[in-house]
Amino acid sequence: MSQDEPTNFLYPFIDAQEDDPKSLLADLAASAQAKAAESLALRRSTLEANAGLLEAAATEMARRFAAGGRLFTFGNGGSCTDSMTLARLFARPPLGRPLPAWPLTADQAVMTALGNDVGFELVFARQLIARAKAGDIAIAMSTSGGSPNLLAALAEARHRGLYTAGFAGYDGGAFANNPSVDACFVVRSQSVHRIQESQALLGYRLWSSVHRHLGDQGLGAA
Repeated sequence: MSQDEPTNFLYPFIDAQEDDPKSLLADLAASAQAKAAESLALRRSTLEANAGLLEAAATEMARRFAAGGRLFTFGNGGSCTDSMTLARLFARPPLGRPLPAWPLTADQAVMTALGNDVGFELVFARQLIARAKAGDIAIAMSTSGGSPNLLAALAEARHRGLYTAGFAGYDGGAFANNPSVDACFVVRSQSVHRIQESQALLGYRLWSSVHRHLGDQGLGAA
């Protein structure tokens, strides 16, 4: 963000000429409270809107894990971090059995080699070609639902017999109503921050539901 770019779309009081520290602190507190309330309301509505899809996806993922399937996750930017967090939740959970899950963004050598040799659009699809098999699971995380490298990977995954899921914001973007996406979880917000907060909760609920279907005790109500 340049120095000349306004910041009032995020924090309106920053650009205001506020000389009273108490008033500024009150504005800060009110802004934080408003964002927390907005985030809570969105997370609740997102879970409600996606409840049936979460149950269906968890059922299928549990079936595939039980049969020896593996999970591959991927995303760009902040969604890269979120996809790594989700994979590690499955692979190194705080409760329940670990399940085989890998983030395709974790190996910098592979990512840079593929980006340099075949192009960034194929950095995830080519890894799935090398590593995935029918019966596995692929999850792409995005705020826009329109990244070409994620769409290419989902198409490749679907072609190879993987169960595919996409996390997206706004109206779902190109993930929505896509024949390469078995389950599209949409967070209906225009804010990247709020989208990613709700996606984190969706991922956690998906993980806990998978364990419930696998018969792990103490996780069904998470």
